[in-house]
Amino acid sequence: RHARAYCEDVEFSPEDASRSDFDYMCDVLSAVIEAGARTINIPDTVGYAIPKEWGERIARIRSSVQGIDKAVLSVHCHNDLGQAVANSLTAVMSGARQVECTINGIGERAGNASLEEIVMALRTRKDFFGVETRVKTEEIFKASRLLSHITGIHVQPNKAIVGENAFAHEAGIHQDGVLKEKLTYEIMRPEDIGRPSNKLVLGKHSGRHALAARLKDLGFALAGPELDRAYKAFKDLADRKKEVYDEDLMAIVTDEATQTAAGYEIAYLHVISGTGVVPSATIKLKKEDQVFQDSGVGDGPVDAVLAAIDAITGLKGRLQDYSLRAATSGKDAIGEVSMKVDFDGTVVSGKGSSTDVIEASARAYLSALNRLAQPTVQRVKEVGP
Repeated sequence: RHARAYCEDVEFSPEDASRSDFDYMCDVLSAVIEAGARTINIPDTVGYAIPKEWGERIARIRSSVQGIDKAVLSVHCHNDLGQAVANSLTAVMSGARQVECTINGIGERAGNASLEEIVMALRTRKDFFGVETRVKTEEIFKASRLLSHITGIHVQPNKAIVGENAFAHEAGIHQDGVLKEKLTYEIMRPEDIGRPSNKLVLGKHSGRHALAARLKDLGFALAGPELDRAYKAFKDLADRKKEVYDEDLMAIVTDEATQTAAGYEIAYLHVISGTGVVPSATIKLKKEDQVFQDSGVGDGPVDAVLAAIDAITGLKGRLQDYSLRAATSGKDAIGEVSMKVDFDGTVVSGKGSSTDVIEASARAYLSALNRLAQPTVQRVKEVGP
């Protein structure tokens, strides 16, 4: 009742509903509905439920809780036994009309129910479920890649809907069938989730307007400084790659979206490394109208570059985590570096992309440094006296 004074829709969730005493839980739910709750969310907190029993439990709640017709019945399923999506869909069949889920299925422990899997299952099998969502499915792939880039949690290649191999056909008979008639083996199209066709679209002679137009086709409406930064990154990439694909453009925009606008930028980078050579790096950084240059040595080329950056900034970062993956395909693929850096007790994440993995590492480190200067960064651990 108190909460209803502040908002129209109050949601109540009985913890661990899959293992709670059923009669007691129903009494509690009836009471909170009478008190004004308008959304009743039933969580499988530890991912214990199996689809058949979960569907039956949701159906029993609908028939046992007084006033349930006055509230939206919701579910929140965890994936500890790999049943989160199946349980969510079963709940929909049993009358749930809200499903709490996450992009890429991220979440604590084994994760939560995957938004893209639930949405596309309901859309693809509308004949079976008889319900639909208002989700713009064409935004799913971009949202998945952006979240992966921001969090540093990569999507497994065989992940349903958004995995790299989700629309790949390896068996010869499957490939032949797809070439003759796509519907034979494809129950949904890549375009349905906004996945690019991987078609060559631009080259190093393409202009700003051509880039802006293609990005708009991909769902990115950039203008002003955002477009300027994306165009600069595109020109840098086009000078290195003969062929620029939609996936390259998406990688550029995603990388630029996670960079801090104000801060250090790379103006020049030169690295010496090899067998029998002490790795060394010289870097020139630009910050607003100022230019700084210094050099460093290290155990490897990445270590040398980070030492050179530390010499300029006066800060000493310690890598807690470092990962590298190919953000695009081919020998000239864009490498995406994700790292967590500890700056005297403050842990900050950074991302960077480039066809040169050393430059990508430098960009990721600078991304972390620039975020460190933002007021939203919180100190997680105090060190020293």
